[in-house]
Amino acid sequence: MTEKDWNEIRTNDSWAIFKIMSEFVEGYEKMARIGPCVSVFGSARTKPENPYYQKALETSRLLVESGYGVITGGGPGIMEAGNKGADEVDGKSVGLNIVLPFEQSGNQYVNHPVDFDYFFVRKVMFVKYTQGFITFPGGFGTLDELFEALTLIQTKKIDPKPVVLFGKSYWQGLVDWIEESMLNAEGNISPKDMDLILMTDDPVEAVEHINNFYESHPLRPNF
Repeated sequence: MTEKDWNEIRTNDSWAIFKIMSEFVEGYEKMARIGPCVSVFGSARTKPENPYYQKALETSRLLVESGYGVITGGGPGIMEAGNKGADEVDGKSVGLNIVLPFEQSGNQYVNHPVDFDYFFVRKVMFVKYTQGFITFPGGFGTLDELFEALTLIQTKKIDPKPVVLFGKSYWQGLVDWIEESMLNAEGNISPKDMDLILMTDDPVEAVEHINNFYESHPLRPNF
C-alpha cells in the first residue's frame, strides 16, 4: 500500500464521521417522539407457521395493550411478527431497518420506520429508547443484541431493564452454560447477574414481568 492510498483511506474515514452523526441525529429525533417501547429480538428466518412466530405476535399485542410500542429490526421472521402484532392492535410498530446482503428486508407492518447503515448506531437506538428486551430464538445477531443489553445493564451503563428469554427449550442450554461455566467454574460473572434474566414460554408472563418491573422502577429512556 502506498502512502497515497493510506491518505485516501484516512480521508474517507474522516468524512464517515458526518454520516454517522447524521444517523444518530435522525434516530434520536424520530425515536424520542414515539414513547415507551419494548425491543423484541429474534431470527429473521423464522417462518409464520413456526410457533415462536405466533408467540411473538401474541406477545406484541399484549405489549401494546399494556401501553408500550414495539421495536424490532424491521425485517422478516420474528421481527415481522413483533411489528405485525403491534400494528394489528393499532400500536406503535417501530422498525430499525438495516440493509444486509441476505435475509434482511423491511416488513409491511412497520408504522415508524428508521433506516440505518451502521449496526452500532442502530444498536444504540434499540437500547436508548426501550423499556425492556424480549428475546426470541435467533442466531448470531440475536445473541449480539442480547449480550449487548446484558452487558450494559451489568456494568450500570444504563438503568436496569427487564430481560426476557422466550423459549425455554431453546435458551436453557445457554443459561445452564452461563451458570455452570461462567459463574460457577470460572467466576467471570456474579451470582446476582443470573437474576437479570427471566425465561418463559408464556406471552402473558413475559409482559407481566415487564409491567411488574416498572411498579418499582422509573419509566424513562437512558444514556
